[in-house]
Amino acid sequence: SHQFVAKSAAKLLNKPLNKLKLITCHLGNGCSITAVDKGKSIDTSMGFTPLEGLMMGTRSGDIDVAAAFCIMEKEKLTSNHMNEILNKKSGLLGVSGLSNDIRTIKKEITRNRLCRLALEMFIYRIKKYIGAYVFILGGIDAICFTGGIGENNPGIINKIKRDVLKIAPKKTRILVIPTDEELMIADLTYELVKRGDKK
Repeated sequence: SHQFVAKSAAKLLNKPLNKLKLITCHLGNGCSITAVDKGKSIDTSMGFTPLEGLMMGTRSGDIDVAAAFCIMEKEKLTSNHMNEILNKKSGLLGVSGLSNDIRTIKKEITRNRLCRLALEMFIYRIKKYIGAYVFILGGIDAICFTGGIGENNPGIINKIKRDVLKIAPKKTRILVIPTDEELMIADLTYELVKRGDKK
């Protein structure tokens, strides 16, 4: 997803990918952000597993490991049970207590404070990572949004954009790019086969 979006951004900006500094944000039920410098990923919000990083539909995102140990001890949980909670019962679902679907949560924010909190936390984490990557990259040419949430929620994107552009260079473009992971896999497979034929 990130590679496809970065290449698409280069075409939209009419510049070579190896001349660009980009932040790509895949926001769906699973979420991740990548800092792309001259066509190469130099940092990403996910870690050893997809659990690290952004708050997601059912994943907690960044959490102090000691907090997890404390909960396990207090609630007498096994490691498997804790793993299930952090991956399948946390995130938007865990905070809102209602749903992992951002559309359902948005409908309830005026009357449900936990839904409001879930949305605020979700947006805060995204802004936190984008802000960090702006400084890591030393400026950016564009911030790209993709995924179910990234492509279909202009209200959320505008809230992120409003604050991020306060620290990003004035020339920074905000792009919404539909991803096509299958096409990217096909392209990479074709390139691999083509190289193999030349040997």
